[in-house]
Amino acid sequence: MKSITPNDLGNPIMLENCQKIQIEKFLNECREKFKQSLISSELKMIGIDIELTTSKTNFNGIRFWFKCPQCKRRVGVLFKHYISEIIGCRVCLDLNYRKQRYKGMIEGK
Repeated sequence: MKSITPNDLGNPIMLENCQKIQIEKFLNECREKFKQSLISSELKMIGIDIELTTSKTNFNGIRFWFKCPQCKRRVGVLFKHYISEIIGCRVCLDLNYRKQRYKGMIEGK
């Protein structure tokens, strides 16, 4: 009597034909979604409704950015104007650093 081998039972299931689910990729996707929803909810909780956007980094990560409510550019820092209380980037609010203000002048101490 001939012994049976796995190949005698039909086509074997090949590893390459199966969908791969890696725990690291799954956790990274969940972390990014969780991070984005957490940041959005924190902003809404303090009364600021600002859009978030993302960009990919060189090391397969994601960087979060604010979307300026005035010009819709992505920025890392937003400012609230102390007089008009408008929120925007420093370009939209026409804000300058102290060094830019005194450029070409002798700065006193």
